[in-house]
Amino acid sequence: MLNFLGYLFLSLLILLFLLIIILIIFVKFSPLFGGKVSKEQKEKYIKSPNFQHGKFVNLQDQYTIHKSADFIDDSIKPKELRNPDFDIPYIKLNKDDFITSGEPTRITWFGHSTILLQTEGKNILADPMFSKDLSPVRWYSRPRYSKGLPLNIDELPEIDAVLITHDHYDHLDYPTIKQIKNKVKKFYTPLGVSAHLIRWGISADRIEELDWYEDARLGKLTLTLTPSHHYSGRSLSDRFETLWGGWIIKGSKDNIYLSGDGGYGPHFKKIGERYGPFDFAMIECGQYCSYWIQNHLFPEQTAQVALDVRARLIMPIHWGAFTIAMHGWADPVERLKKKVKETDVILTTPMIGEQILLDGGSPPDTEWWRKAEEKK
Repeated sequence: MLNFLGYLFLSLLILLFLLIIILIIFVKFSPLFGGKVSKEQKEKYIKSPNFQHGKFVNLQDQYTIHKSADFIDDSIKPKELRNPDFDIPYIKLNKDDFITSGEPTRITWFGHSTILLQTEGKNILADPMFSKDLSPVRWYSRPRYSKGLPLNIDELPEIDAVLITHDHYDHLDYPTIKQIKNKVKKFYTPLGVSAHLIRWGISADRIEELDWYEDARLGKLTLTLTPSHHYSGRSLSDRFETLWGGWIIKGSKDNIYLSGDGGYGPHFKKIGERYGPFDFAMIECGQYCSYWIQNHLFPEQTAQVALDVRARLIMPIHWGAFTIAMHGWADPVERLKKKVKETDVILTTPMIGEQILLDGGSPPDTEWWRKAEEKK
C-alpha cells in the first residue's frame, strides 16, 4: 500500500512538472504573450526617472490589499450580478458614420476602453480590443457582453494613430492588432510596449515610444503620455518591464484626456494643473476591487479625478464589455452618476456605438444598461 501511494505521489509530481514545462514553453513561444524588451532598450530606459533597477516604477509606493470594510461591501457582489442578464444594446454603424471632414470632434465608444477619436482630420484609435473574449486562453473564458460590435474591423476607416495605454490583454489585444495593423499609419506607446508590436510584425519605424510627460506630434495635434498608478506584464516574468500611462490629445479646438488604468493619486491634480482644463475626459470606472485598490479607480474616485484634471465633460470607460472584477456589472456607472450629481461636471453615458460630438450640444445620457422594466 505504501509503495502504491509512493508511486502515485511520484507520478503526480512528474505530471505536475511536465505541465509546468508545457506552460513555460507555451508562454515563451506563443505570440499572444508578446515580445521581450531587449537589453538595448533597457539601456536607453535607464535615463528615465521612472525606470529603476531594471523595472518601471510608480510615482507612489505600490501595495495591493486594502482592508477597509467599506470597499469590501461596495465591490463584491454575487456572481449572477456580475454579468448582464439581457442582451445589451449597441448601435450598428457603417463607413459613412466616420466621415468627419469639417465636423466637430467625434468620439465612438466600442465598450471597455476602446475608443475611436476623430479630430483635426485624424482618426485615432485607443486601446483597440475587438475580440469576442477577453481571455488569452480558451479554457478561461471571459466573453464580451454584447453579441456584436458597431462594425467589423475591416469596416474601420484608415487609422492615423493607435494609442496604447499599457500592455494588458484588455488594452493590447493580439488578434485585434494583427487584423488592423495594415490600416494603421503609426502606433504610439509607453516605453517598452514596442517589443510586443515588433514581434507581431509591425516595423519599428511605425512605432513611437514615450515616457511620462513626453510629447509627440500628429499633424496639428500634440499627444502627451501622462502618468498613472498601475503595472504591466503579459506573461510569467515580465511584470513592470514596460511602462503604462494615460494620454492627452490636444488640438487647436479641443483638449482631451484619456486616463488609462490606475488607482487614485496626486498625479491627477498635477495633470490638471499642467495641462487642463479639458473639454472632454475618458476616465476609468470599473474593474475595481478591495484587493487591487491601487490599480483601478472606484466610481467615486472617477468623479474626483474629473475635478482634479478640470474636465468639463466626462465619459466612464473600462466597463460595459467584460467582467474582470467582483462588482455588479452596472454598478460603476450607477455609482458614478450618483457622485457626479454633487459636482458641476457633465456626465455622458453613450451606448456602445453611440457617437458623441463635441459641438456644445447635449451629449448622450440614456440609462441603456437598465432593462426596460427597470426604467418604468
